[in-house]
Amino acid sequence: MITAEMVKELRERTGAGMMDCKKALTETNGNMDKAIDYLREKGLAAAAKKAGRIASEGLVESYIHGGGRIGVLLEVNCETDFVAKTEGFRSLVKDIAMQIAAANPTYVSRSEVPASVVDHEREVLRAQALNEGKPAHIVEKMIEGRIEKFYKEICLLEQPFIKDPDKTVTQVITEAIAKIGENISVRRFTRYQLGEGLEKKSNNFAEEVMSVVNR
Repeated sequence: MITAEMVKELRERTGAGMMDCKKALTETNGNMDKAIDYLREKGLAAAAKKAGRIASEGLVESYIHGGGRIGVLLEVNCETDFVAKTEGFRSLVKDIAMQIAAANPTYVSRSEVPASVVDHEREVLRAQALNEGKPAHIVEKMIEGRIEKFYKEICLLEQPFIKDPDKTVTQVITEAIAKIGENISVRRFTRYQLGEGLEKKSNNFAEEVMSVVNR
């Protein structure tokens, strides 16, 4: 059954019209992710239409956690200086900076991951699967599934959002695009962790960041 709440959520996430959202949900048997894809394919998702527009304004955000133990520098772009100054955009950028501090991604998106890194991971996963005694004919399928999990761990846009793990960072940005009315893109980030690479006492900084988020 397609409810009004489902239609409302889809509209908020895509910016599409109410009737288009209802039709998309009906056509996809209420599957929200498939409904979003349906609207994008039909050219009805406002966020999808905006995604190709040039975003050269925005903010460089800094986030320092734990008295200087973790630091993040992040650039997020939008289309106009006006939007860059709004509370909604600034809040989004801060949330993404906290995401980077807590979840420690390596890349913005999978398109940035070097082929050599993926090839190396495949070889490690192949060895693991064979050592587990998995039949050779299913090993490759297992590897592809684990590679997808690997992308979700190392790519910012594919990670579960720290404030709502049912959404990815991409979905959160897409919702912001629909609400704000401009294209938004994460350009780059750098994350520093005190003592990283040095032998020292282990600290779970990710849990500390999450404790701040959940207050």
